[in-house]
Parts: sequence; C-alpha cells; structure tokens
Amino acid sequence: MAGRAARLVLLAGAAALASGSQGDREPVYRDCVLQCEEQNCSGGALNHFRSRQPIYMSLAGWTCRDDCKYECMWVTVGLYLQEGHKVPQFHGKWPFSRFLFFQEPASAVASFLNGLASLVMLCRYRTFVPASSPMYHTCVAFAWKMDYFCASTVILHSIYLCCVRTVGLQHPAVVSAFRALLLLMLTVHVSYLSLIRFDYGYNLVANMAIGLVNVVWWLAWCLWNQQRLPHVRKCMVVVLLLQGLSLLELLDFPPLFWVLDAHAIWHISTIPVHVLFFSFLEDDSLYLLKESEAKFKLD
Repeated sequence: MAGRAARLVLLAGAAALASGSQGDREPVYRDCVLQCEEQNCSGGALNHFRSRQPIYMSLAGWTCRDDCKYECMWVTVGLYLQEGHKVPQFHGKWPFSRFLFFQEPASAVASFLNGLASLVMLCRYRTFVPASSPMYHTCVAFAWKMDYFCASTVILHSIYLCCVRTVGLQHPAVVSAFRALLLLMLTVHVSYLSLIRFDYGYNLVANMAIGLVNVVWWLAWCLWNQQRLPHVRKCMVVVLLLQGLSLLELLDFPPLFWVLDAHAIWHISTIPVHVLFFSFLEDDSLYLLKESEAKFKLD
C-alpha cells in the first residue's frame, strides 16, 4: 500500500507527457487491468465471465476488458481519495457509476428526455401548422436532426434554418448555395474527426465558432424584427438561454454522486428551451402562412 501511495504522489507532481488521462496513466491502474485480464479474459475464465455476464451487458457490447477497466478505475479512484488527491479522469472521461449498461446514466436519461420533448413539440407543430406554410418542411427536418444527429449538425442546420428565414424566402438560389457550403463544412469536419484524428479540443472550438455565428445571426434578426413581430422575443430568449447554458459544457468537475456531471446538467437544462423554440417556430410559421395567403389574395 505504501508503494502504491508513493507512486500516486509522484504521478500527481509529474508532468504528463504521454497520451491519455491521468487516471489511465497511473501504474496502479495499468497493473490492475493487466492482472485482471490475465485472470479473467482468456480460456476457461473468459467462458466463466461470459456465463455470468447479464445478457443486456453483452448485447450492449461490454467485454471482459471493459469490465476490467471499470473495476480497476474504481480501485484507482479509491486510492486517490484515500491519499487526499483529486479524482482523476480515465481515457478522457470522469469516472461514472454504471447503471445497467449505461456508463453515464444521468446523461442518457437527460438525452432521452430531450429527444422526447423534441418529439412532442414536433407532433404539436405538425398538428397546428399546415404543410403549406413556407417554413414547414425546413422546421420538420430540423426537429428530426435534433433527435438523431450530432451537435455540429444541429448547429449547422440551425444556421441553415436562420438563412432560410432571413434570406431564403426572397432569394432561394442563395440558400441553395449556402446549403452546399454547410454540407461541405460538415463533411470536412466529420471526416477529420473520423479518419484523421478525433480531437476533443478542435471539436469544442469548432462547435463554439459555428455556435457563435448561429447566436449572432438569430439575435440580430430578432432585434431587427422585434417591434414588427412580437413572437420573435421567444427566439431571443432561446438564443440567450442556450448561450448561457452552453457555459455548462465548459465546466469540468467530477460527477456529483458519480452520476451527475456538467454535460448531464446541460441536457436537463435545455429541455424547456426546446419547448420554447418550437413555440416560436409554430408562431412564426403561422405568421408566414397568413402573410403568404394575404399576398395571394392581393394578386
């Protein structure tokens, strides 16, 4: 035990030159994983592990090596806390208490609630807004992308939605060219992360940059039209709330009760924002529908 504690102290004070996180660079963790794999992840021991592993864990892809990493992670965390050190990260993530096959249960539940809120509001939107509204199909496509795609796609599609609303209704050719540009940007972004290097820092900076464009564009349009279109105030509140809540993603602290971290809190906090944004989309789509019908009657 004294030898392990000494290695922890040396690690805490040393400069990290190797790749990975502090926890998975810890010799205690590596030795533990190696020993666990030798004892449990080959031959008859592996068959025994598979026979006692719950079916939902095997279906979710949890392997014997994954289980060793999880158990050794908590052994290492226990040693860090025992010696009065801060909780380390492992493989770029904080330690979470696993529930069933969910490694981050609070984030999983919050993501489900976010998707459910979007689905409920999408159904409401499709109920109250006729398909003939100029923004109908763009808004519906945006809702599906919120549920199924990554953060970068959602932000880029929000920028596209803003372009359609502010420019595209009068200049559809401009929107087509802008859509092609956004698709090219997304392809390059995803290709870099998937094929060259998955860089968390780059991904964060890229999302912040396009998020800033999204916020400035929507906010400028809202300020320009708030006197003529009172319902755009809902959009202003959404933009400001998202900008404020996004700061939660920049916070970095060990999960509370080993379950609730900044990312989960962000997901939970944005649920009412989805409701308010769809309320704005509904009001704006109905306004555009009335406006187009009035122009049709005049013609």
